[in-house]
Amino acid sequence: MLRVLRKALSIVTFLLASYGLITKNFEFNYFMIFLLGLTMLIFGLEEFRKERKMYGWLMVVVFLFSLFVSIQGFLLK
Repeated sequence: MLRVLRKALSIVTFLLASYGLITKNFEFNYFMIFLLGLTMLIFGLEEFRKERKMYGWLMVVVFLFSLFVSIQGFLLK
């Protein structure tokens, strides 16, 4: 389940980043950062399952930071 969700989020994030680079339209940038954060959360959950807690906590902190950045971007837009 997590593997499928990780791949789906990664593909959607990659497509949004590619769209922004090709068209020079960065209005979906905060949504892309949010999806990237969710991808990092999934990576963190997988690391916790593998008993690698240090990397798991690192990924959770990255998720929280990207969540903060994306919410700030949505509110200040």
